[in-house]
Amino acid sequence: MSANLDLVRSMYTAFERGDFTNADWADPEVEYVIAEGPEPRTFRGLAGLAEAMRNLFGDFEDVSAEAEEYRELDASHVLVLARGFGRGRRSGVSASPDSPFSSRVAEVFEVHGGKVTRIVVYYDRDRALADLGLEG
Repeated sequence: MSANLDLVRSMYTAFERGDFTNADWADPEVEYVIAEGPEPRTFRGLAGLAEAMRNLFGDFEDVSAEAEEYRELDASHVLVLARGFGRGRRSGVSASPDSPFSSRVAEVFEVHGGKVTRIVVYYDRDRALADLGLEG
């Protein structure tokens, strides 16, 4: 297993516990890209990453993420097929692992020098696989 895959797996170990507070894995100039969906956009730097997380998780509590599959694409890129869970702050609706309200995403992590330099998030896994020239 490569160091890049180990790094991404260690990130998801924390995410599975709902811990999104540590960004030691991120390059100071990290890019967080939402590739598609209702509001595609790019956030830059650690402040941008924090803003993206606030936007993503602001309406939820007890948020966690679970990796379903890891694929090392090349020497710099790791694909993670993941599910996100949480409970709506206002509605109380819960997205547990058995719930149809969980979010299924694909994330591509680009790693250089032991730090994540770019994350591209796809809410449509099929599009991610197509963009990457992969099959499901």
